[in-house]
Amino acid sequence: MSNFSMSAKDVVALVERLESHGVDACIGGGWGVDALLGEQTRPHADLDVWAPAAQLEGLFRAFAGAGVDRIFPWPNDRPWNFVLHDGAGRRVDLHLYEPLADGSLHYGSVVEGGPFPAEALAGHGSIAGTAVRCESAEWAVRWHTGYEVREVDRHDVPLLCQKFGIPLPEGFEPLDGPLPSGPQA
Repeated sequence: MSNFSMSAKDVVALVERLESHGVDACIGGGWGVDALLGEQTRPHADLDVWAPAAQLEGLFRAFAGAGVDRIFPWPNDRPWNFVLHDGAGRRVDLHLYEPLADGSLHYGSVVEGGPFPAEALAGHGSIAGTAVRCESAEWAVRWHTGYEVREVDRHDVPLLCQKFGIPLPEGFEPLDGPLPSGPQA
């Protein structure tokens, strides 16, 4: 089960299933970056999905119908962030949030979490010609920082910064050459 791969076709099919089950999904992570860029720029091992916690039942029903219904134990799993998979190659990293009275969104627990602006999930892009809601460019860059920089981050962040005129965060340089063929995020 170490060879996870999430194709654009898989992403579009899962997004359509989520929509048909009334889930207000937002694409994040690497696919969110590629949605903002309007093209797939690298392979992806998973699909990051932001969704309101109150829509968890619809999300589970949508993914179960697509066979993505097994919990994939991952370090630091939490009730608001965990991974599902299909046992074959598709993996979905879920990020659940709750809307607050002031219009912001809350991610995490009362102790470990905090609010962020709804605009963070108000980006628009496309995957394989299909329009999707995704993280905004500024927040996609922000969420690719604050931890040990990976090869995929060195690929994604400069592309977003260049396209959207965002200053390149310290420690990020464009990759020279192709991405490794191992698991990507």
